Amino acid sequence: MNSNTKKRSALGKGLSALLENANTDITTKNTSTDVVGSTAMLPIENIEANPFNPRTNFEKEALEELSQSIAIHGIIQPLTVRKLGRDKYQLISGERRFRASQLAGLTEVPAYIRIANDQSMLEMALVENIQREDLNSIEVAISYQRLIDECSLTQDQLSQKISKSRSSITNHIRLLKLPADIQAGVRDNLISMGHARALVSAGDESLQLAIFNKILLESLSVRDVEILIRQGHLKPENSEDIEDKKNKKTTIETELSGVQAIFKEHLTDKLASKIEVSKTVNGAGKIIINFNSEVDFNRIIEILNK
Repeated sequence: MNSNTKKRSALGKGLSALLENANTDITTKNTSTDVVGSTAMLPIENIEANPFNPRTNFEKEALEELSQSIAIHGIIQPLTVRKLGRDKYQLISGERRFRASQLAGLTEVPAYIRIANDQSMLEMALVENIQREDLNSIEVAISYQRLIDECSLTQDQLSQKISKSRSSITNHIRLLKLPADIQAGVRDNLISMGHARALVSAGDESLQLAIFNKILLESLSVRDVEILIRQGHLKPENSEDIEDKKNKKTTIETELSGVQAIFKEHLTDKLASKIEVSKTVNGAGKIIINFNSEVDFNRIIEILNK
């Protein structure tokens, strides 16, 4: 038996011993004997906000966007709550998701339930959870993030505890920065982690979503996505682009419709010049008329003015 197997066996045995006592169970479905790592669906009216949360300002527009996403996809990352008494809970983390769920009209939300002074048990439970083979990449990423946030671990410390490389941990956690639609796509096995990692490198959210939709429509491989991103569909990351990034959305070119292709041929014949027509997924585009000389330019202008 190698050292890793010994570590896992010891961990599993210790966790099982803890869970034999219902008073130490921190996460359940409906009973106190369910496996740690599952979530409970709690009535939203039974959860109160944490009065000690330092964050009090939530951007209204961003909250409404999250609310719309939750209405469609549900909550991908469950809330974390502390049990106060019978059917009463206090929010520990996830207040933005909690508020957005209220806006979306949800009556219940998924939540991890914790009791007071359970830090070591939470750490053990999450480490055990990560060892499961049926977790998707988003679930693994959420577990990593919880260990870092709720158990005050650094990525280096987490790497040592779970015997995973720091780069693997970083790559998983970066997935949580993707738009909710893409995270749901990973969770539902519509795209692989390889696809998701490539999309993270795209940077711009509108571009990430555009490529994500293209993956679904055209069954692109991870290699296809990497090539797509490298081939100039991204704006160069120079100072001007960074400055204008909020106002200029990067998009992907798509094929012309039949009518547009016919128009291109007609214009080429009429002007007797090379015509380039391109459009993006949102319908915008450009028409480029090429000319060879000053005389050729004047000839084209004359035709257009007729």
